[in-house]
Amino acid sequence: MATRPLSDDTLQLIAAVRDALSHCADVDERTMFGWYVFMVNDKMCLGVKGDELLVRLPPSEHDRVAERPGVRTLDAQGKMQGYFCVEPSAYATRAQWQDWIDGALAYNPQAKASARRKTSAKAAAKKAPAKAVTKKKRHSIFESDL
Repeated sequence: MATRPLSDDTLQLIAAVRDALSHCADVDERTMFGWYVFMVNDKMCLGVKGDELLVRLPPSEHDRVAERPGVRTLDAQGKMQGYFCVEPSAYATRAQWQDWIDGALAYNPQAKASARRKTSAKAAAKKAPAKAVTKKKRHSIFESDL
């Protein structure tokens, strides 16, 4: 089955996350459970689905973060502590955006690594090296910035 093309808003959000992680050395991008996910040091860190941002934070902060406006847990049954879906209203300003990015990156060194997938030689050959970003772009996701 062919995948549906991503909307311009989704592509723009993916680009914003990519830019935010441009200083990280080990970033891998893949799709997992319907999300476009950014793995940092082989650990799921951030993701994008539609206009929502997936953020992985310490499980010990789960209840406190889940109460924030514009935030819901990834798993309603509570099996995935520390994974949050963040609506655009909760990352609309540059300060809000940076808070989510910084929180996910701060937790990443302590996060449990995901099991490594076996990569075929064919898939490894397709993987392109990350492009260096020389300047920060202003994304329309921050248009509500004052």
